[in-house]
Amino acid sequence: MTGQRSDARRNYTHILAVAEAEVAAQGAQASLERIARIAGVGSATVRRHFPTRKALLEAVFKQRVHDLSDRAHALRGQDDSRGALVEWLRELLAYSLAARGLADVLSYEPLRDEAGQDSCAPVIGAAGDLLLRKAIDDRTVRADVTIDDLLTLIVGIALATEHYTDPATRADRAFRLAVAGIGAHGT
Repeated sequence: MTGQRSDARRNYTHILAVAEAEVAAQGAQASLERIARIAGVGSATVRRHFPTRKALLEAVFKQRVHDLSDRAHALRGQDDSRGALVEWLRELLAYSLAARGLADVLSYEPLRDEAGQDSCAPVIGAAGDLLLRKAIDDRTVRADVTIDDLLTLIVGIALATEHYTDPATRADRAFRLAVAGIGAHGT
């Protein structure tokens, strides 16, 4: 955004704020036309700043994804490496439920091929992998578990439960059942 005219920077910031509210309310399928209308700009302006729905969603979730990454780095220092990993995964799931659409961003394929270093999936993957590697090294999580396995689990739970009356309760139950299976001596 550096080098853009001030009105373009204002448009970007305003469109992003509107998009955050719409994605929170409508999920990943929030209408780009509605976002443009609420922001008071043309749909071409929205598409100039965000050429794809994925680009818009990535921008909406960027700060929180970086916060989750910072959280993983902080948790890495805990003695209970499995507990730290599970705590971080629970936070990722909670945010995926609260910020409808994040699970959609993380489920785009391929996660690494088209994504830039600053996009959501690689940042989340790298953060979670720090915790997972430590837990595997400590032999508190099975050696065959990958960060892609865990992200698929979180994305799947979030997408499967987001339309329930009480998605957090359903997601928590599914998460607890799944976590019981990632222990070093689990099935």
